[in-house]
Amino acid sequence: MAGPSLSYQYKTANIVVKLIVINVLVWIGFMLLEWMLNSGSIFSQWFSLPTDLSRLLIQPWSLLTYAFLHAGFWHIFWNMLILYWFGQIVLNLFTEKRFLTIYLLGALAGGVLFVLAYNLFPVLITSSAYLVGASAAVRAIMIFIAAYTPNTEVRVIFFNVKLWHIGVFVVLTDLIQIPSSGNAGGLLAHVGGAIFGYVYAQQLSKGNDIGLWWERLADRVVNLFKSKPKSAKKANMKTVYKNQTNAQKRTYRSGSRVSKNEQQAQIDAILDKISKSGYDSLSKAEKDFLFKAGKDN
Repeated sequence: MAGPSLSYQYKTANIVVKLIVINVLVWIGFMLLEWMLNSGSIFSQWFSLPTDLSRLLIQPWSLLTYAFLHAGFWHIFWNMLILYWFGQIVLNLFTEKRFLTIYLLGALAGGVLFVLAYNLFPVLITSSAYLVGASAAVRAIMIFIAAYTPNTEVRVIFFNVKLWHIGVFVVLTDLIQIPSSGNAGGLLAHVGGAIFGYVYAQQLSKGNDIGLWWERLADRVVNLFKSKPKSAKKANMKTVYKNQTNAQKRTYRSGSRVSKNEQQAQIDAILDKISKSGYDSLSKAEKDFLFKAGKDN
C-alpha cells in the first residue's frame, strides 16, 4: 500500500516544515538555473539584498526575498536545523500565522539594519555587497521565544539549558565577531533579526502585538487572490431590500376606495417578496393587508 503523496504531506505539514521545504527548493532551483545558464550569481542578484540604495530602489522585493537564498550547503543546513528546533517550540505556544509574521518581519528587520549599516558606517563601506540567507529570520524566531519564555529548558547534548542562556550566547557571539569577521554585514543582519524578536516578545508580554498590522496586510493580499464561490457571488447580487423598503413606504388599504388594479398590484408585490425572502420578511402592515384582501375576496 502506497503512502501519502509528497503534495499531501506538504499540505498537512506545519509552517516550519513548509518554510524549510521552500528554502531547500529555492536553493536547489537557483543552483540548477545558474548552472544551466552558466551565469554565476547574476540571476540571483535580482533577489539578493544589495547595499547600493539605487539598486535597492529597482528591486525592493529583495528586502524579503534575500532570506530565501543561501550561499552554500552548510549555510542552509545550519539555518534550517536551528529553524526546526526553535520553530517547534514557538508553535507549541503560538499560531502558524504569528510564527510566519515573526519570521518575515525578522528577515525585514535584519535586511534594513544591513543596508543602513553599510550606508552609515564608513568602516563597512569597502565595496558593494549583497546579503543572502535566512539567518536574520531564524535569529528573530530564536530570540523571540528565548525572551518570551526565558526559563524554558531544552536539552543540549548531555545537559539542560535555559532558552535565555542560548539567546544571550548567540547574540554575544555575533557582536564579538563583527569587528574582525569578513562577514560583518551578515552578522549585523543577525543582530537586526534578534532585536526585532526581542522587542516583539517584550511587547507581546505587555499585550501589544506589534506584528498585527503585518498580519492584516497579509490577509488583504491573500484575499485579493481568492475567488469567491459562484453561490456567494449570486447571493451578493441578490437584492431583497429594495422591494422591502418600497413596500414599507406604501399605505396598504383594502375596500372600495382602492381600485382592483391597485389592490392586485400590491398583492403581487407582496407575493413576490414572499417568494424571494419568505413570509417572515413581511411587515405587520403587509401581513394585515394580505389577510384583509383574502377576506374581501
